Amino acid sequence: MSATPATAALQRAGVAFTPHEYGPVEEAEGTYGEAIAAVLGVDPQRVFKTLVAVADGQPVVAVVPVSGLLSMKALARARGAKRAEMAAPADAERLTGYVIGGISPLGQKRRLPVVVDRSLLSHATVFVSGGRRGLQIEVAPGDLLALLGAAAADLLSG
Repeated sequence: MSATPATAALQRAGVAFTPHEYGPVEEAEGTYGEAIAAVLGVDPQRVFKTLVAVADGQPVVAVVPVSGLLSMKALARARGAKRAEMAAPADAERLTGYVIGGISPLGQKRRLPVVVDRSLLSHATVFVSGGRRGLQIEVAPGDLLALLGAAAADLLSG
């Protein structure tokens, strides 16, 4: 496995993690993230996607299960903002230093505030992007929250 800023951040912090590499993923039914969960052989509730949004003009990272939809109202509420919207893909790449499809909440170019969906706390380990397409990192939720300085909130629609 070649190191990424995400894996380097975990190693620097002394956080235990397991890298999971996989080949190209085709979406059959559901989402790209659900297809990754199937390839890895894990429950999609344990695989989390990293989304970059803007809340009252300030960038923020939301980490939610791949099987769920981020509620912009819930994200705004969690940040104490009036409104939130998805960041443009080019802005997300510029802010994080990662390409779309491989954005990790860890090792971003610019440290952004992070809010994770509370469901993350109900698992022994979770999967997040390792900083490139084809790499997921399995890590304990508590370690992830501590390293990110993240807040937990209910972020899903419905």
